[in-house]
Amino acid sequence: MATITGPLTGDAKNTVVEALQGALVDLIDLSLVAKQSHWNLIGSHFRPIHLQLDEVTDLARTHMDTIAERVVALGANPDGRAATVSRETKLQQPDGGWLEDGKVVATMTDILGGVSKRMYERIAATEEADPVSQDLLIAVAQDVDKQHWMFQAQR
Repeated sequence: MATITGPLTGDAKNTVVEALQGALVDLIDLSLVAKQSHWNLIGSHFRPIHLQLDEVTDLARTHMDTIAERVVALGANPDGRAATVSRETKLQQPDGGWLEDGKVVATMTDILGGVSKRMYERIAATEEADPVSQDLLIAVAQDVDKQHWMFQAQR
């Protein structure tokens, strides 16, 4: 069986892989929460929020693939299995059934704020260990912060 090796070893590799794995879980669940909200949204502001939730889903899916591929390039295995995401997620989950647009805006604002906070922690953790991975996390934070601002502006 072939082995994948990367440029990092020891503590640096462990620190970076842990940060990237946490980001991967956040992004996978963010895509799921945004899509669940998208499907069940109701209210007078349905259309713009419905479309914005698709933007969140798209950004999460794009970044999750980049993050997972970076883990592989470092010689580790990303874990995006449903059981792992369910066990490790820190995201607030939407209620079942119809979701009123104002509640979705408030929930997404909180969720994106939490994801942003954790991304900044990961950015700091990877600064010395791996600037390449740090750059990827910065790109995630930039897009998450933009969506956070846009949801906050609707409150």
